[in-house]
Amino acid sequence: MNLQVVFCNYHTSPVAVREKLAFSSPEHLQEAYQELQQAFPHSEIVVLSTCNRVELYAAHEEDRSPSYEELAYFFSEFHDIPVSEFQDNLLSEQGEDAVRHLFRVASSVDSMVLGESQIVNQVKDAYRIAQENNACGILTNTLFQHAIKVSSRVRSETKLSEGRVSVASVAVGDFGKSIFERFEDKTVLVIGAGEMAEETLRYLKEEGARKIIVVNRSTERAEMLAMNWGGEVSPWEHLDDVLKKADIVVSTTGATQPVITEDRYRAIRKSTGERPVFLLDLGAPRDISASVGDIDDNIFLYNIDDLEATCDLNRKSRGREVQKANQIITEETALFMQELHHRATGPVVQRLRSQWHEIREEELRRLFNKLPHLSEEDREQIQNSVGRVINKLLHPPLETLREESHSGTPEGLVTALKKLFHIQD
Repeated sequence: MNLQVVFCNYHTSPVAVREKLAFSSPEHLQEAYQELQQAFPHSEIVVLSTCNRVELYAAHEEDRSPSYEELAYFFSEFHDIPVSEFQDNLLSEQGEDAVRHLFRVASSVDSMVLGESQIVNQVKDAYRIAQENNACGILTNTLFQHAIKVSSRVRSETKLSEGRVSVASVAVGDFGKSIFERFEDKTVLVIGAGEMAEETLRYLKEEGARKIIVVNRSTERAEMLAMNWGGEVSPWEHLDDVLKKADIVVSTTGATQPVITEDRYRAIRKSTGERPVFLLDLGAPRDISASVGDIDDNIFLYNIDDLEATCDLNRKSRGREVQKANQIITEETALFMQELHHRATGPVVQRLRSQWHEIREEELRRLFNKLPHLSEEDREQIQNSVGRVINKLLHPPLETLREESHSGTPEGLVTALKKLFHIQD
């Protein structure tokens, strides 16, 4: 059984690289699955694409899952980007290391904000979408279900999720409150109507925000978000007018090009003057051009990467809880690998026992036909003795197979057993 993950996350790559490799819409992701299934028809695939990471999990019951080079080539072809532009930022893990990586991601130990609950929901969504695209199989189903279970255990057995645990909460609680003392008198504009937008609104409401305007290309989704949080909807065509009113702008559209460019916002500032404004770009790719923050000194523009310093402080203060979480992940990774290897060796063990059982029955039948005078008690004694002999002969190879399964997939030993005892698949 082979499992590999190729990934590009905030630890290893700048936001520009992640933006180029991201799957920015459901349609884009569905197209990716179609091409992946054409390129690797016998492999199981799950794609995890968020604002902080792009990861591709590939698995196969035999040693045939796509290689790092093949997956890098897929990224290059699909996004029309030369491999040379991202190969230094694209990492790969295999086998047990790939399992541990996913468990760390799902448990938010590998997140920018330790303990954030959003990432496990993103993992669940990625798994669900892979299932909807018929890209999963026994390995990825088992792996992702176990990852979700590990995440639940980390949340219940550690304090990793206490306090500000999401990108949105840190953005509002740390960055926003460093700009404005209060939010009751501020106009909040939310561009986009996805999960990140809703979570950010929740924290803004907790801090007292009252005036909320939602702008989204889909009016239906905008109306639903506004209704949930006591806001109002403005048409996409009136975005410039709303930008002139807004004190806080949260943009989470996932558009392929910036929604707010420097030229567009310069025109806005001519109408508003240089009053303080908090722009929070949570889009991937970026929704707001970086140069917007340089227009004047009262524009406070932050994006996902800007949260990293605050999150590092968060990580240091939770060091003990991280140790607890890592211990849980280590235990669960070992358990998962044992189960995985048992699944790989189980059929061989079963066929070997069945084969020797058939030989035993055949030889006993031949013996009893030659010795019809034997009593039932004698027959039973002979059967038991032969059974014990077979069990003792089988014990050394099967015990070795079991021990090897604890430390890794015993592919060489399984192959040797098949050849030695002529076991057919």
